[in-house]
Amino acid sequence: MSTHPSRTTSPDAPARSRKIITVASGKGGVGKTMLSTTLAHALAFAGERTLLVDCDLGLANVDVQLGIMPEHDLASVVAGTTAFEDATTRIAGDGSTSGRGAFDVIPGSSGSGALGALARTELARLRQGVTLISAHYDRVIVDLAAGIDPAVTMFAAMQGPTFVVVTDEPTSITDAYAFIKVASMTPHDDATPADIQIVVNMAETIEAGRKTYEALSRACANFLGLTPPLAGIVPRDAAVRDAVRHQSPLLTRSPNAKAGAAIATIADSLRA
Repeated sequence: MSTHPSRTTSPDAPARSRKIITVASGKGGVGKTMLSTTLAHALAFAGERTLLVDCDLGLANVDVQLGIMPEHDLASVVAGTTAFEDATTRIAGDGSTSGRGAFDVIPGSSGSGALGALARTELARLRQGVTLISAHYDRVIVDLAAGIDPAVTMFAAMQGPTFVVVTDEPTSITDAYAFIKVASMTPHDDATPADIQIVVNMAETIEAGRKTYEALSRACANFLGLTPPLAGIVPRDAAVRDAVRHQSPLLTRSPNAKAGAAIATIADSLRA
């Protein structure tokens, strides 16, 4: 059974850019960063030059999940001591000589008050930097902070889809709705409606995941007049917790994990 429905775009509608994908959530603890890291890894395994940018400007943890100790991060970019292209850290792929599955990361700076309180002009320069460096990649995944902070909505307004990660917890659904409401009212870079898509994470079953999506979708339709499509359903999987605990990419630690396969399906849909 497919974990995501077919796209409902009109044949006459202009093709949307899928080069930069932002990953957001209404609240923390829903697996947003794991989705971001695994999505980047899956795209890299598919042969795409992929960059993951940790834009959680206050509580970044991509580096922790991937078990890396980078020399440079976004804080040094903002400080002007490091160029965007020099702030990348290479994540090994499958360990083969071909480097299959390798991708680049620009880490954030966890607990940095300076990054958490950037002025709007600095945020705009940071976002412009992400846009410029994207020219060197096939795909850029931007892991955003949870919530509806102006920095989050500014990055979510970039060209390309925004994946909103949600679980079956009522607070997660409520906060995801709040994010979608704010993001849908934020002007998009290409003057088109925001391309918001839903990813249900930690679903007990595919059917349970669909029920979570339908609950959120109904609220959006009833009160916002829009129906964000379902990008995918990721099952609850003990392999995810194991990968986080061992600070290893999920697709490296457990190549056959159910959650990894579901995220790879989402990656395939981006390439379709």
